[in-house]
Amino acid sequence: MKESIQQLKPYIPEEPISRLKERLGLTKLVRFSANENPYGTSPQVKEAVLAYVCSHDSSQYPDSYAASLRTAIADFIKVPAESLVIGVGLDEVITLLSRAFLTAGDSIVISTPTFSEYALNGQLEGAIIKGVPCNEVTGATDLDGMVAAIDETTKLVWLCNPNNPTGTYVSVEAIRKFMKQIPKEVLVLIDEAYIEFVTSVEAPSALPLLAEFENIGIMRTFSKAYGLANYRVGYLVLGQGLVNYVQTIRLPYNLNSVSQVAAEAALGDQAFIRHVVAANAVARDSWEACLMQWGLHYYASEANFLFVEFKSPEEAKAVADMWLRAGYQVRMGLRPQWLRITIGQAEDCKAMQQLLGQFLGTCTM
Repeated sequence: MKESIQQLKPYIPEEPISRLKERLGLTKLVRFSANENPYGTSPQVKEAVLAYVCSHDSSQYPDSYAASLRTAIADFIKVPAESLVIGVGLDEVITLLSRAFLTAGDSIVISTPTFSEYALNGQLEGAIIKGVPCNEVTGATDLDGMVAAIDETTKLVWLCNPNNPTGTYVSVEAIRKFMKQIPKEVLVLIDEAYIEFVTSVEAPSALPLLAEFENIGIMRTFSKAYGLANYRVGYLVLGQGLVNYVQTIRLPYNLNSVSQVAAEAALGDQAFIRHVVAANAVARDSWEACLMQWGLHYYASEANFLFVEFKSPEEAKAVADMWLRAGYQVRMGLRPQWLRITIGQAEDCKAMQQLLGQFLGTCTM
C-alpha cells in the first residue's frame, strides 16, 4: 500500500437523514450541513430525465465525450468546447488534476480553511501541503501569503472562490494582480463551485482571465445553484496546452447519460437560477442581520452558507445539538467553535434564528 494512503484518515460521511431521523425520533429533518440547494432542481430537469429514461436503453454506454452537454456549456460560458473536461462532480476533476500534475515531493499551496479535497488528493500523490491561514477577522484569503509560499517545488495553487467554508469572495481584479506574481510553471486552479451566488458584483467569474494567463484553470459544478448534487456533474476549463493531459487520464464513460441530460436541462433554465440566487441573497441578509443582533462573529459570505464563530467549542456543539433536536442539521468540525450553516428557505431560516435567539438569551455557558 502507498505510504501516503496509510497516513490518511478515511472520510466519514454524514449519517443518512432517514437513519438520523429514526435514531433521534424526529418527524422532520432538514440538512443544512452540505450546502445543497434548498430550492431543489429546475422542473425542466425532471421532464428531460423522464423523457430520456422512457426512450433510451440503459444497456448502452453513455457518450464518453458528453458532446451535447459539452457544446451547451461551451456556448453558455463562451469557451472552446475542446478546453472542457467534464467530470463526475468536481471531486473527480480535482483527483484528475492532482494525478496529472503532482508527484512525490511536489507541493501545493492552499488557503486555510478551505475545501478538504485539495489537500487530500495532494497527499495521495505524495505532495507537501502548504496552508496559508486566512485573515482571522474577515476570513479574507491571504493572496500575498500564498504567493510567498510558492517555491521551486510548487506545482498547483488552489483558490476556492467564494471559499468553502468561509464564504468569502476574491475579486477578479485581485486575482489578476495575484496571477501576475505567479511563476508560469505553476498552475492556479480556481474553484467557482459557488460563483452563481455572488451578488456584490455583476461579473464575478475569473473566466475572462483564461485569455490572459496560460497557467490558470476554472472549475464549475452543477451541484450547488443548479441543485444537481445527486447527479454529480462538474467541469474544468483549461488551456489547450494542458487540457489534453487531464483528458488522457479521465476514465472513459465517466459521466452517465442521465446526468448529462439533467445537467443540460438545468443549464437551459436560467430563470430558475435567477430565482435561487435572489432568494438566497435575501435569506443571507436575514441571517447576517440576526448574527449581528446577537453579536456573533461571522465572515461576510457571498455563497449559500455562513461560517459563524461561537464562544467555545462547547457552545458551538450545544447550538448545533439544539438545532438538530428541532430538525435542522448544520456542519460541525471544520474549525473549533465554528459552525457552517447552509442558507435555507425563508421559513426555515426564521425558525432557526428564533431558536438561536432563545438559546443565546438563556445560555449561561
